[in-house]
Amino acid sequence: MIERDNYLKILKNFKDKQIIKVVTGIRRCGKSTLMELFQKYLKENGVGENQIISINFEDPNFEELTDRKKLYQYIQERLIKEKMTYIFLDEIQDVTEFEKTVDGLFINKNVDIYITGSNAYMLSSELATLLSGRYVEIKMLPLSFKEYISAFEDKTDLSRKFRDYLRYSSFPQSIELYKANPENINIYLEGIFNTVVYKDVISRKGIADKNILESIIKYLFNNIGSSCSIKKISDTLTSMARQTSYNTVANYVEALVDSYILYKANRYDIKGKDYLKTQEKYYTVDIGLRYYLLGKKAGQDMGHILENVIYLELLRRGYKVYIGKLDELEIDFVAQNFEGIEYYQVAFSVRDEKTLERELTPLKKINDNYPKYIITLDDDLEADYDGIKKINAIDWLLS
Repeated sequence: MIERDNYLKILKNFKDKQIIKVVTGIRRCGKSTLMELFQKYLKENGVGENQIISINFEDPNFEELTDRKKLYQYIQERLIKEKMTYIFLDEIQDVTEFEKTVDGLFINKNVDIYITGSNAYMLSSELATLLSGRYVEIKMLPLSFKEYISAFEDKTDLSRKFRDYLRYSSFPQSIELYKANPENINIYLEGIFNTVVYKDVISRKGIADKNILESIIKYLFNNIGSSCSIKKISDTLTSMARQTSYNTVANYVEALVDSYILYKANRYDIKGKDYLKTQEKYYTVDIGLRYYLLGKKAGQDMGHILENVIYLELLRRGYKVYIGKLDELEIDFVAQNFEGIEYYQVAFSVRDEKTLERELTPLKKINDNYPKYIITLDDDLEADYDGIKKINAIDWLLS
């Protein structure tokens, strides 16, 4: 079992704090396993079995507890009044008005609440209002490359392992399938894809046209790292004789982002210090899913695939990530956190002098002293161009 230390560390830091811990992320990214690992940690540190109440709403044994009143009663009867009770509610979005139950439990003394969900809808404005200031969201993704490598005894031939990480998926379960027979992974990914599309998108949003939805998914998966406005998507579908409206496309894309199968990166005007709402880009949560959906052509654009990987890794490291705009030039990523800003250009290779200059030019024009990087798959030594550092992607991912 891969430990997922970064996420575990966050849960440990918030243990016994009077705040609800909300773990979000796409199905099968490891949320349930994270809950199991944290419960194991609790038991190893003096917490009794009777102090832990754990409910997974995907387990048929708990089906009747999807009624919020029955759920509240079930938990209340099991609280340990004189000790801390740790409550774990996994895939809670299946409970109607669950936020009222969570709010009711929260007011109890000696209660520590952890919930997970696979749809951003669970953090809608209604929940945010009801639990305002009383929850922290921990955004979970499938395995990083560093976590992926930790599952193998042999740590050599990193370039091949990186290719396998892309092709055979970053979902935790895919590693065991890969070790047994890589050909089984597409069947597994098909199950994830169908569950997300049917359960978290079509059912939750009441989507009527499955064919239009699949066309939008394929379009966005095929255009990761490229500017994609809703109008452009709508016009493209119309040109393919798939008549649809702007509002329909906007609704479907929003549902895909809410299900965490896609991530949207907005633009940031570096000069004007302004967040823009046009020409956003989309990235998929897992390149293996892209291979499953698009077939062999999914591997043709390694530049954008690498960009996708770097984008997700920046999210894992706690950054808010935007596409940088500097006059008519573009910086791949503006990464912001409480310490400041970092700028990133991502390219498959910059061995060609014209390509190198193209990547350097926007970074040279930024008039501040924040760190600037070019990340590539070139395996030569790191370089420094007047303060702009060129680093190898695999080294950076493992750092």
